Amino acid sequence: MSTKFEYYEILGIERNASDAQIKKAYRTLAMKYHPDRNSDDSAAEEKFKEIGEAYEVLKDPQKRAHYDRFGHQEPGAGMAGAGFSHEMDLGDALRMFMSEGFGFDIFGGESRRGGRNRKQRGRDLQIQLKLTLEDIAKGVEKKVKINRQVVCPVCNGEGAEPGSKSTTCPSCQGAGEVRQVSNSFFGQFVNIQTCPRCNGEGVVIEKPCHKCRGEGRISGEDVVEIKVPAGVSTGNYLTLNGRGNVGLRGGPAGDLVVVMEEIEHDIFERHGDDILYLLYISFPQAVLGDDVEVPTLDGTVSLKIVPGMQSGKILRMKGRGIPRLRHSGKGDQLVQDFIWTPEKLPTEDKELMQKLAKSKNIQPPKNSKSFLKKAREAFR
Repeated sequence: MSTKFEYYEILGIERNASDAQIKKAYRTLAMKYHPDRNSDDSAAEEKFKEIGEAYEVLKDPQKRAHYDRFGHQEPGAGMAGAGFSHEMDLGDALRMFMSEGFGFDIFGGESRRGGRNRKQRGRDLQIQLKLTLEDIAKGVEKKVKINRQVVCPVCNGEGAEPGSKSTTCPSCQGAGEVRQVSNSFFGQFVNIQTCPRCNGEGVVIEKPCHKCRGEGRISGEDVVEIKVPAGVSTGNYLTLNGRGNVGLRGGPAGDLVVVMEEIEHDIFERHGDDILYLLYISFPQAVLGDDVEVPTLDGTVSLKIVPGMQSGKILRMKGRGIPRLRHSGKGDQLVQDFIWTPEKLPTEDKELMQKLAKSKNIQPPKNSKSFLKKAREAFR
């Protein structure tokens, strides 16, 4: 992955690029290679993860400085943990994308981007939602119980014991940040940091709530209703705004990211919006033709086997596949037939087959161009 490549090269920027240029390059490339816009493209997914890994390092001034000095190698004693030899997985890359305010889910909507707020936003949560092929074909609503941090019922999220009050932070005088001025050979530097006394809120609590110990939130459970549209696939996700952990002392809640996971089906194999079913027929059925019952996602239907059907032939049943996500129409159901060869036969059946084997009409052609053409068509 990106540990083999230079982070600036991955984002297509110069080493002296500004923060704004880094962010712009990340947004452009992440939008281009996002998994939802490149379904079933493993190369695009890998590229998306590489871009996220590069941006994670270069957007942080300290990490960027360490990377500029040491590259991907661990810097050794005194700089432990600052090396960049990890690989970002898809979940981390998607969360990075959404945390920057660029995210879009399977409905095509942009993730919300909050304005400036001293209140600390709660963390996002992510869950896997397992779906059957039948669920995916029709769309489904599911109720899922999740563990999350919820508003404290005693202080209503304020963090203060009922009857007490909050006062202006004496360290930052309500500004939520503190400044440290230092002088050096290069001049005067001003370092602005979040106030450690009030965590940037500008106020301090006189008497913390006994239930939540001043956080304004407690651990709890929640039941979430998830509406899954038809046509999703593994790796698609949707974002439920405000259903993640609530923030400290009245801070806005994070989001719940629901990642879809398709359960392997017993008889169908999915190929994009098409599904494949393997149909076994007997030798007499292949020779004489027949009407057979074939399972579909909507029940069984009758399918005609024409006389002389070759093994491996694929029949297409229009509109019997998976609905196209964000588009109209459905995929098809492909039925590939295979001639069943019994492993054991009773004596009387074996005698019939021996008589049949003597017929010239039952022998396959040798060096036949037409037979070769049929075989190629069957396995396309």
